[in-house]
Amino acid sequence: MSDQALPPVCPECEELDRRDFFLAAGGAAAALAAVGTVPTVARAVEDKNPARPTKPADDLIRELFSTLSDEQKQTVVLPWNAGAEQGGRALRLGMYNSPIKGITIGKNYTKAQQELLERILVAISADDKGYQQLTRNGTFDGSHSFENCGALIFGDPTDGKKFAWVFSGHHLTVRCDGNSEEGAAFGGPMYYGHSPNGYSDRNCFNYQTKSVLSVHDALSEEQRKKAVVKGSPGEHEPSVRFKPKNAGKPGIAFAELSQDQKGLVEKVMRTILSPYRKEDADEVMDIVKANGGMEKIHLAFFQDAMMNDNMRWHFWRLEGPGFVWNYRVLPHVHTYVNISSKI
Repeated sequence: MSDQALPPVCPECEELDRRDFFLAAGGAAAALAAVGTVPTVARAVEDKNPARPTKPADDLIRELFSTLSDEQKQTVVLPWNAGAEQGGRALRLGMYNSPIKGITIGKNYTKAQQELLERILVAISADDKGYQQLTRNGTFDGSHSFENCGALIFGDPTDGKKFAWVFSGHHLTVRCDGNSEEGAAFGGPMYYGHSPNGYSDRNCFNYQTKSVLSVHDALSEEQRKKAVVKGSPGEHEPSVRFKPKNAGKPGIAFAELSQDQKGLVEKVMRTILSPYRKEDADEVMDIVKANGGMEKIHLAFFQDAMMNDNMRWHFWRLEGPGFVWNYRVLPHVHTYVNISSKI
């Protein structure tokens, strides 16, 4: 699998997707009609979450860096602009479906360093529930374990220099950069997902699907004509490229909604940000405000013509100036996120 390209279908998920899709499809019409019947978050993992660290993630990254041997640094520390030397995309800003360059935690870090890496992942999570979602209830989805994921440092986290810690595995790319990437929420584009389909109660992000369903069901017929868009928004890096400021956005504008409907969209925003630490969520909303506020955000639902089913939509998408949250519900959850004040 290429480090730079994420496959549209994950072979290791196909059988799980088929099983969960047919289970969900039998009750999908009712689920779409009544939000209260949509399954809630997948089973909780009890007593398996690491203790909350007392240090912020940025300080833990500096501590990790100080423990690395010179030999380790040759492998797990890359230059800030690695990959961009000949005009390409910087590796630190990629969205990955596996460890970058195949460099795994289990093979390249000591046990003590692995524990420190786990504390960093906990520190960028909002709470125990957020950590469960980032780890997909401790399974790390197709990666199957923390050790099979990857974690690299770009740049130098000492003495106020620019750095980015990037954690990647199956259906996950998250990072922490100490605000080195100016104007970018989450330190750059982010990717998350889970193998069960988005309508299944076995999917860790089903609650996000449920929250968006509440908006869909609250729209009038006329509003749905605007909100439901033909075609597909696509996936991967092109799907989250920012459009020019004055370019039209798909779907219905937040500004066109009633107060009650606006409240539901605001709830969706809180819901999708809920797994992440407060400073990241606050930065997202600061950027939204700087780029014109929620009034500039559009919500769209897409039915993918490539899907052979009668579901009303397969993607939902929040989009505005410097803001894209592109969420694929079926055949399983893939979500690509890009948020920046520099547009």
